[in-house]
Amino acid sequence: MSMSLHPPSEDGALLVHPVRLLPDLPWPDISFRAKWSVSSFKFGFGAECLLDGDPDTFWHSDGPQPHFITIEFPRKMAIQKISIQLNFPLDDSYTPSTLAIRAGTGPSDLQDVRVITLDKPVGWITFDVSSEPNENGDGLNPVYAYVLQLIVAANHMSGKDTHVRGLRILGPLEDRNVLGEDPFAFKSPEYTRFETIR
Repeated sequence: MSMSLHPPSEDGALLVHPVRLLPDLPWPDISFRAKWSVSSFKFGFGAECLLDGDPDTFWHSDGPQPHFITIEFPRKMAIQKISIQLNFPLDDSYTPSTLAIRAGTGPSDLQDVRVITLDKPVGWITFDVSSEPNENGDGLNPVYAYVLQLIVAANHMSGKDTHVRGLRILGPLEDRNVLGEDPFAFKSPEYTRFETIR
């Protein structure tokens, strides 16, 4: 993981990190708990490129529009945010401009939960999956689902195929300890010696 050398910027409801490597985000990454599939891909540019952490690889669709990525969890998960890496200067008309997010208990009952419009994005763009405010009024509720689907509804300059260089699914902040991620983890060798009592 890499910290951003450039400060993130707020673009409406979007958090934009103009960096190549995945920024250090506070929300727990639940991406690897799911099975990933894509609507189509060119050989060597499949779903594995979304998770490999390499900004020089990408999923390249190869079929009729709309293109989509389906993420299936083995149990119902609280999903707070999506972080997607796009690069308009490199990918041009292959860059998504409109993303639709669907969620449900299975592929047959997916419902639209959010639509995001992007203008020439560069870097990691992080946004809430839901648009429903939480009861405190200081954020948005997570979406609880077994299946999440990200649909590329349109590309810049009406491009046909699409490139996505990275994708992460993030859980709510309060789930960090449930997932075994200590928000105050000891990192240095001096402190790790005293991390547990024998």
